[in-house]
Amino acid sequence: MFFLPRETGGLFSPDMSSLYIFPIFALIMGGIKIGLFYAFVNVTIMVIYYYLALNNTPFYLGTLENISNEYFFTNLLMNFLIIIFLVFRNEKIRQKLLIEVTEKNTLITQKNKEIQDSIQYAKRIQKAILPPKELVNDYLPNSFILYKPKDIVAGDFYWMQKIDDKILFAAADCTGHGIPGALVSVICNDGLNQSFEEHKLIDPGKILDKTRDIVIHVFEKSEEEVKDGMDISLCVLDKKQNTLKWSGANNPIWIVRDGKIEETKPDKQAIGKTDNPKPFKTHNFELNKGDLIYIFTDGFQDQFGGDKGKKYMIANFKKLLLTVSKEDERKQKKLLEKELGNWMKSEAQIDDICVMGLRI
Repeated sequence: MFFLPRETGGLFSPDMSSLYIFPIFALIMGGIKIGLFYAFVNVTIMVIYYYLALNNTPFYLGTLENISNEYFFTNLLMNFLIIIFLVFRNEKIRQKLLIEVTEKNTLITQKNKEIQDSIQYAKRIQKAILPPKELVNDYLPNSFILYKPKDIVAGDFYWMQKIDDKILFAAADCTGHGIPGALVSVICNDGLNQSFEEHKLIDPGKILDKTRDIVIHVFEKSEEEVKDGMDISLCVLDKKQNTLKWSGANNPIWIVRDGKIEETKPDKQAIGKTDNPKPFKTHNFELNKGDLIYIFTDGFQDQFGGDKGKKYMIANFKKLLLTVSKEDERKQKKLLEKELGNWMKSEAQIDDICVMGLRI
């Protein structure tokens, strides 16, 4: 680049235009960084030649008078043709890449649509295992369920059954969320149904014991070790006796009575494969008119938000439920949704949310 124009006129040489080919070629074939580097070298060379011409230095061995017009225009034409060739070649490569990218985008769009259609169908299947609103209103008329999946399908679910005057209901949180969580939720829901319908169990502790056995048996068929499972809060309400039996796996039960929350802690073990499993304990409660029962998963209190982007926390959740407990069940649900929206602001939902409330 430096010595090419030296013997044909220096700064005024027709070969000086050849210098432009290097940065253009580097820019087209190598990228922006290498192109800028050669452009910088090009400018540096021109500055040096300008300095030499300005000082009339004897560095030049030739002069303009020795150059014919034919040489000048031939050189200019050759440079022009080379630049045209490089640009044409680059455009051909660009068009080829554009076609490849378009084809890949079309394929990705098609695959994404197939996946979305599959997830939407999975949502229909999962929705089928949830008790319908009419059934919930029939079994537990003075109740509400706040259910907000993080994704289209969820790992959280609520469960309900009835036998005579007894209503069984639960809020469950399976490992993960989205499709993996939904798959586990189907297995765990089926385990609860088998425990109740096939094994005729009504005691909540024994239902959880049997459900754990069923879930472990299903996962033991896998060639790989599966430790997925479920946290749950399970209630058996006897409407005739006005009593409640409850058992929990990592999820508690809160009863609001006389303006205070009475918390009963769960067994610290999940429904699934665990070390040193123990039978789940059944707790018995005498209920009073006006008592409020709350069971829930951990999605609400673990949600990030607020001015500092921190978790909502269990203490704030207790205060919230104490505040809303004075309202009727429909308004309670709306107040919880409003508080959740105000807390999240621009934060994304991080987990599935399920809260069940029941007034005696």
